[in-house]
Amino acid sequence: MKTIIKNIKEIVGVVDDQIINYKCGAELNKISSIKDGWIIIEDETIIDFGNMDNWKGVEDWNETEIIDANNGIVLPSWCDSHTHIVYAGSRETEFLDKINGLSYEEIAKRGGGILNSAERLAQTNEDDLYNESKKRVDQVIKLGTGALEIKSGYGLDTKNELKMLRVIKRLKEKYPIPIKSTFLGAHAVPKGQTKEQYISTIINEMIPEVSKNNLADYIDVFCDKGFFSAQETEKILHAGKKHGLTPKIHANELDFSGGIEVGVKMGALSVDHLECTSNKQIETLKASKTMPTLLPGTAFFLGLNYPPARNMIDAGLPIALATDFNPGSCPSGNMALTISLACIKMKLRPIEAINASTINGAYAMGLEKKLGTIQKGKIANLTITKQIPSINYIPYSMGENNIEKVIINGKIYYDSQTNY
Repeated sequence: MKTIIKNIKEIVGVVDDQIINYKCGAELNKISSIKDGWIIIEDETIIDFGNMDNWKGVEDWNETEIIDANNGIVLPSWCDSHTHIVYAGSRETEFLDKINGLSYEEIAKRGGGILNSAERLAQTNEDDLYNESKKRVDQVIKLGTGALEIKSGYGLDTKNELKMLRVIKRLKEKYPIPIKSTFLGAHAVPKGQTKEQYISTIINEMIPEVSKNNLADYIDVFCDKGFFSAQETEKILHAGKKHGLTPKIHANELDFSGGIEVGVKMGALSVDHLECTSNKQIETLKASKTMPTLLPGTAFFLGLNYPPARNMIDAGLPIALATDFNPGSCPSGNMALTISLACIKMKLRPIEAINASTINGAYAMGLEKKLGTIQKGKIANLTITKQIPSINYIPYSMGENNIEKVIINGKIYYDSQTNY
């Protein structure tokens, strides 16, 4: 069965036959496009595309589905490589605390923050947690996300970490987009345990169980002031790697924690947050294949300094953008809003932000061979916009939903006109 997308104002993010794993430096501000275009999909795969001047037609129209782009722009779907989308309840009371002047650390000391979410999650059974979480996954797909990473980390004991990871596994089985699972047992230290006791539990109990049950692709650690040190992070990641889990790291959100250095040393696929990043650390990242992943929604929501994105790009680094969708520090999975914040607050150019949210986000999940560009042989996870002037309008129109249709695996997942 073939599908044709027609009446496309512009196809953005097209690549011919070359292999592109990610874009860095000046290349981040380059993106190829085709005006007045068409795309042919067979089953779930892009098999051809071009301008109407070189339209080739199809042999059997009876076996062809037509999707009308209605003069919208077609882009690769967003690849959101950092979320905590599986959680119980909400934390709007902490939102009020922040407005009233309490810091992130002060809220945590009062039993808020990660420990608050851990308590709520422990009180929520697996089916209810799954039903809450699947609503969020459906929501972000309709907002244009075609690949997603989800972390555990609100369990903070073996029973509840495994519960979270089983929910992520169920979401993988339920939804048609690629979902990557990350074990983040080292998110905080639970009440009633020393850090040494908890690290021992992570290494000797949690990681073997996660591995035995094949519940995670990655292992992550919150390497930052007040959480886990660089030395502790390395110890935990080393244990994870022995069980086949690829490292990712929460690094340098609150301070210069050494998370970037240990991430590069351990061959982490990505180091995420990076609000505190020096020129020396930028040089360290340049000598690696680790993707710096920036989360401007978190800096915005918490009132933190933003990562030095311009310095990173101008030094030749790649960057990815992700939402950090979670109940405490970024309760939004809207990648278009993330892109707007990246442009407004970190001075990314729109094309840079789009590349960071597509091909570079795909790389940060190990999906660059399947997603992130419009290329023959890649999966047809695509977004069709409404009639907008140009791709620059996406970050410009902050908070506006410009999506007409979402295509997942070559089929319409969401149509704004019919709301399905």
